[in-house]
This record gives sequence, C-alpha cells and structure tokens, in this order.
Amino acid sequence: MALMVRILFVILFIGFVASDPNPVQDYCIAVTDSETYIPCKNPSLVTVEDFIFSGLNSTGNFSETGQAVLSVNVNNFPGLRTQGVSLARADFEVGGFALPHAHPRATEAVCVLEGTFYSGFIDSQQKVFAKVIEQGDVIVIPRGLVHFHKNIGEIQGTLLGIYNSENPGKSMFPTAAFGCEVKEELFEKVYGLSAEDISKVRGKLHLCGKAEAGFN
Repeated sequence: MALMVRILFVILFIGFVASDPNPVQDYCIAVTDSETYIPCKNPSLVTVEDFIFSGLNSTGNFSETGQAVLSVNVNNFPGLRTQGVSLARADFEVGGFALPHAHPRATEAVCVLEGTFYSGFIDSQQKVFAKVIEQGDVIVIPRGLVHFHKNIGEIQGTLLGIYNSENPGKSMFPTAAFGCEVKEELFEKVYGLSAEDISKVRGKLHLCGKAEAGFN
C-alpha cells in the first residue's frame, strides 16, 4: 500500500508541473489518421475507452542490454493529447542496463517498483549525480540531461518513469556520439580514433547496418 501511495504521489506531482502547453479544452483525443488533418476526435464520439490504456502489467521484449521498455505516450495512447503527461515501464534482467540517453522535452520521475538500481544523471557542468536506489525510491531526472540505470541487484528489477510531456522524445547518447551521418574524420580528430575503431564502435552499437566486427 505504501508503495502504491508513493507511485500515486509521483504521478500527481508530474501532472501538476506538466510542461506541455496548457489545454484550451477538457480533452483532445488524438486522431491518428493523417489524411483527415483533424487534430482531435469529435467530442460526441469520445468514450471512456479513449482514456484507458492496458498492457503495463506485462514485460516487453528484452534487448541485448537486458532491458525491456513499454512506453505509453501520445503515439500509442491518443487520450494523452494535450494532457502533458506520459509514462514508461522498464524491466531489467540481472545486470541489465539502460544506455545513456536524454529526453529533450520532459523532466522524468523514476520510481523503483522492484529491485536495486544504480541510477543517475550528468548535468551541463559534467557533474555526475548517481546513487543506489531501491524499491519505493524515486529519482528525478532534470529535463534534457543524460541519464542511466543499471540493475545491480540479484533479481529482475522494474522501474516506472513518469514524464511531464505527452511525447518526451529520446536521444541516445551513443547514437548521437557516433551517428552514421557524421563523417569519420571528425571522430578521428575529436576522439583520437582510427576509422577502424569507429567502425567497430558503430558495429557494437548496431549503427549504420554494420556487424559487430572485433567484439565478443
């Protein structure tokens, strides 16, 4: 019960500080049919089902990093349009981790539902704020800052992330740092890496369609 109260507090807190533009109507159920060019569903056709999302009670598919994420935002839950909130469930295998990433459009409050994690973020002065957090703990990730999570416990762990945006976005640090559209000459000068090294890094991160050459 105490854990559920904490989760409810996190959800209410994010709702009160929503950063998306304030709505000018009670609700706007997003219309996903781009051919209509109508942003909101006709209010006379809206039902309670438009405000309900089911599926967070299960675990998604685990990636090679041991993380499975189920995101709930305006792209898959039209009822969130104009409400300034979204969420995500992230499950981690033992030793699983989230690659460093940032959400450019949202502050994130992360609640540990189960397990033990080493979590933190890096500010614009390159200062690291990180700590071991456990079930019932909440860590706030300031908007746009690079952050990370790793399951350091002995059981599978679960995090619930709440965002003050209907669509927080996600920028992966490894992808940004070694993006395919950036010329290798720049990486050679900035990081002191050879073209072969860069190719190996991109392969390890599954970027640019390259294989995992040179990595075990």
